[in-house]
This record gives sequence, C-alpha cells and structure tokens, in this order.
Amino acid sequence: MSSLNLDDFTDLIERPDGGVRRDAEERRARQTLPPGSLGRLDELGEWLSAAQSSVPVKPVERPRVVLFAGDHGVAELGVSARPAGGAAALVRAVLAGESPVAVLARRQDVPVRVVDMALDCDPADLPAEVAGHRVRRGSGRIDIEDALTSEEAEQAVRAGMAVADEEADSGTDLVVLGDISVGGTTPAATLIAALCGTDASVVTGRGGEAIDDLAWMRKCAAVRDALRRARPVLGDQLELLAAVGGADLAAMTGFLLQCAVRRTPVILDGVVASAAALVAQRVAFRSPDWWLAGHDSGEPAQAKALDRMALEPLLSQGVKVGEGAGALLALPLVRAAASLSAELPEGKPSESSDESSEPDAKPSEPDAE
Repeated sequence: MSSLNLDDFTDLIERPDGGVRRDAEERRARQTLPPGSLGRLDELGEWLSAAQSSVPVKPVERPRVVLFAGDHGVAELGVSARPAGGAAALVRAVLAGESPVAVLARRQDVPVRVVDMALDCDPADLPAEVAGHRVRRGSGRIDIEDALTSEEAEQAVRAGMAVADEEADSGTDLVVLGDISVGGTTPAATLIAALCGTDASVVTGRGGEAIDDLAWMRKCAAVRDALRRARPVLGDQLELLAAVGGADLAAMTGFLLQCAVRRTPVILDGVVASAAALVAQRVAFRSPDWWLAGHDSGEPAQAKALDRMALEPLLSQGVKVGEGAGALLALPLVRAAASLSAELPEGKPSESSDESSEPDAKPSEPDAE
C-alpha cells in the first residue's frame, strides 16, 4: 500500500462557494422578515446554500448518522465509568434501537451507520457491514505505548476516507458524526491538549457518565503521560494519531477530510469528534468550513477545540451521552433553517396605511366668521 500523503488535502479541499453565499445573503435581505429576525437560522441557511452551491437552499432530505466505534486500552486504568472493552455492548444497543441516538434517529427517520474500527470483541459477533473496516482489536494504552502502528493509522485514515466516499456516492446530503467508545475521551483530550499547547488539567473532563475525583485524577495523569509521547510527533498528524489517538479517531479524521473533499457537510457531536476535527484542521485549514458543532457537551477539551476552529455549538443542553445523540438533536434546527431560507417569500412586507390604524379624521370645520 502506497504511503498516504495528508498534505494533498490542502489542495483538494476548497471552501464552500462564497459567491453562492453572497447570493443567499441577498435573497435573505429581500425576504419579508427583517434581516436578523431569525437569529442564527439566517446564518445556517446561508451556510447550507454555500455548501450545496444552491440558491435557494435545498432541503436536507438524506441525512445519516455515522458512528465510528472502538475500545481504548487506557480504559484499563479506570478512567471511564464504563468497563474497559465495553464498547461492543454499546454498539449492540444502538443496533437494537435501544440507545438514545437510536431513539432520536428513529423519530427523525434518519438511518444510523456504525463502523467498527477497534472494538475489543470477536468481529464475527457483529454484522458484516459493521465490522468490515476493522483495523485491530482495541487501541493501545496511550500513556505507555502507541495506540496504533504507523501502518494501522494509515489504514484507519483510509477506511474513514472510504466511508466518506460511500456516503457521498449513496446520496447522503449531511452527516451527523459521532463515536461509540470506552476510554475515547482520554485520547481525545490528549490530542486537543497537544494541538492547543495546553496542560492535561485544562482539558481533562469527566466523560459521558461522570467519573469521581479519583478516576479524574487517574485520567489526568494518563493524559499528562500521553502528552509526553505526543509532543515529539506533533509535526506529523499520522504519527500523532498512531501515538496517542486510536483507530476510531484516525478513521474520523480521514472521514472528515474526505467529506470536505466531497463537499458533504457534517455536524460534529462531542469531544471525540471535535478532537478528530482538530487534527483534520491541522492537515487542511479550510476543512472546518464544512462542519457545524452540534452541541456543547460540557467537556473542557471540546470547548478548547471548538474555540480553536472558530465553531460555535448550535445547542447547549448538557447532553453527555455521546454516540452522536447531541449532534442529532441539532439536525432539526439545521433542517428548519433550510426550510425557512427556501420557503419564505421574497418582497417587501405590505405597509399598513397610517389611516387604517387611526380613528377617522374629523371633517374640517368652516372657518369662524
């Protein structure tokens, strides 16, 4: 397999069409509601127009939730409220329709795709369409060893790229991107701390199911030790993902980059998706123009990453469950913005006559003689 050159993405990724966005802004100015009266929905509609190269904006008709799954060896340290190696059970709950994201997706009629990258289970226990891209069984314990080999990191990035192409080729017009992992917020925090130049304590949160103080201290120590291993390879994103990322994070990075190449907009979920996005931004600086931040998960590392990418969360509901649920909650908002942008009529509002709102004027009286 030929070596993957991530630098190629810098030339392959273009920004959404600026001319189309200006046309969308002008169209919005001609609509009946005053500019700014719909708040951020105006901006979302214009962003979608630019991403689609279409004025008026087309409705979001074929969205899809894509979840990359994996277990992380660092979970053995007790840094997660969930048991190490337990991500496969979470995947089965999603596939059975028994998880929050599955319920939300069912109500919104949005299909969910799960991609196993490094679950710690027998791949034969999973449907073939889930396990078909697996790189390895579990990612390494990043505080003392690499998460992946260099070859595995490249394989995972390529797998993510392939999934992005499959979605674009099938007609998916917007992706909700999330993860299903146990221990995934620890490598995510490490990547964000390394790329933002911050300390472990600044980015270490308590995960989806809040851990106690002792577990938080173990997690903070793991991020600190992983950071020592990350800093020497900061200049090489593939090596960084291999050292302190994981197969799911590497695949999400490749997925985001290729979605930008294919002009497919993405709503990011929580801290794991944000960490992959930050790595992708380091690869290709235009790529964040194709993404929205679905929600604020409350993880300090996510806030740091979104600030670095100048992405403002659409929602802030304190949803910490992961698995794409928070980002999927933002999808109706994006769809509403598209509908309002496309369907509100153009033309000035009818001006009400002053006379119609005031009592009839008294007839003029003759001048007194």
